[in-house]
Amino acid sequence: MIVTTAQLFKHAYGKYAVGAFNINNAEQAMGLFQGAIDAKAPFIIQISKGARKYTDKRMLEAIIRAASDIFPEAIFAVHLDHGDEETCYDCIDSGFFSSVMIDASHDPFDENVAITKRVVDRAHAKGISVEAELGMLGGVEEDIVVEEGNACLTDPEEAEQFVKLTGCDSLACAIGTSHGAFKFKGRQSLHFDVLEKIKARLPDFPLVMHGSSSVPQDEVARINAAGGEIAGSMGVDVNEYLPAAKKGVTKVNIDTDGRLVWTRVHREFFQQNPEQFDFRPPGKIFIKEYAKFIASRCELLGAAGTLDDLRASLPASA
Repeated sequence: MIVTTAQLFKHAYGKYAVGAFNINNAEQAMGLFQGAIDAKAPFIIQISKGARKYTDKRMLEAIIRAASDIFPEAIFAVHLDHGDEETCYDCIDSGFFSSVMIDASHDPFDENVAITKRVVDRAHAKGISVEAELGMLGGVEEDIVVEEGNACLTDPEEAEQFVKLTGCDSLACAIGTSHGAFKFKGRQSLHFDVLEKIKARLPDFPLVMHGSSSVPQDEVARINAAGGEIAGSMGVDVNEYLPAAKKGVTKVNIDTDGRLVWTRVHREFFQQNPEQFDFRPPGKIFIKEYAKFIASRCELLGAAGTLDDLRASLPASA
């Protein structure tokens, strides 16, 4: 069942965070749905601009519709991740998306406001929610590159002003996370002090945490043991997911970790079975491994076991 992100956020706020997972193909979709059902958790499917170009935007939409039929008990939203203005309008007009994210965080404040407001007006006319971003995360996300020296935390006062000026429905804040597999050198924690200040200025307003993969060190080690060359890096401490949720973070974006699971499964399979050339056996292994990963993240986000209560809270027409 596809629902709006607003419905998910209303149920989750202050109690748990909804996991937002990027997908690019059928195997990821199957693992995501199965893992969320196993955990009895709602979720958000994120489709990036790059994912829509990987095959064809219609292909991913068809895969999601099919997965929804295969797993009728699932409750989820469909979200455009890191869209530019043109892509946001395309997704709004498609009638398939629950919400879109307009990322103009690299632009000056006034320009970010103007772009976001245009997208909000277009989306709200069709009942679609808009996520915006203020502050810049370091690292690499699709075609967006932000050098570490240019990354900046979200200013709480600006966040309050930005939401009032744009009318956006949720806000991605820079509170110490980073995109990609190479996030931190050594131990780094989220800036809970900044998060608390933003929440104080925007009470009951859904906040979003981008770049929140944990970069599991066991996955990295297994990839490297199977011929990979991924340098050491630390991701977000998974034990900080739920404390962040208690402070207003209702959506946590996780993409890199899924790619690591994919890479580990396929590297190990073909290293251990060099005579093999069929991609379906490792694909089946990945679906199971990704489902286990999704279920584990839903647990850590506090979303596991909430599905029945969420269902009861939805209007009968949902």
